[in-house]
Amino acid sequence: MHRQQLLDLLKQHNTRFMDESAFVSRAIHFIEAHEDCFYRELWPVHVTGSTWVVNSRRDRVLLLHHRKLDQWFQPGGHADGDADILRVALKETSEETGLEECHIKLVNEAVFDVDIHRIDANHQDPQHEHIDIRFLIEIDDSLLVPGNDESHQVIWVNLYDVTRYNNNRSTYRMLEKTRQLRNMIAA
Repeated sequence: MHRQQLLDLLKQHNTRFMDESAFVSRAIHFIEAHEDCFYRELWPVHVTGSTWVVNSRRDRVLLLHHRKLDQWFQPGGHADGDADILRVALKETSEETGLEECHIKLVNEAVFDVDIHRIDANHQDPQHEHIDIRFLIEIDDSLLVPGNDESHQVIWVNLYDVTRYNNNRSTYRMLEKTRQLRNMIAA
């Protein structure tokens, strides 16, 4: 995947959520205007990749308690110049879960969700924003997920308990999309 392929995926991404629709539009304009959008050194905005990890029944979600930010999130991270944001998201998932890539199943190559969120200034970086491109991943929830040193804990959370760990708007969107997927499986 290259920058143009990501732009094509974003242009194909349809959402019923108005906030996400605005994020998609903003992401497209930003990526078109900045060839270096995949570098974390691009301030005040750069592209990141993450995954929304579900089990096969779509009734559990994998969350990580991020050590540096002290919050629960899905796996993901910086592209560090790699324009293949899907590869970035899969690599970050493998690294942060501690699982080999053979245990990580990409549900499809379509964008699952797009979010733009602020990262507060810290001792290394000024305040900035991430344009986070998210893909849907499936992992067998019977596997031991060891995690890595970037997280305090990695756990499977029942779908209806996720908001107890993270109740931000983007998590709500991904939960609603997962509920729709569950309904499609049940039908």
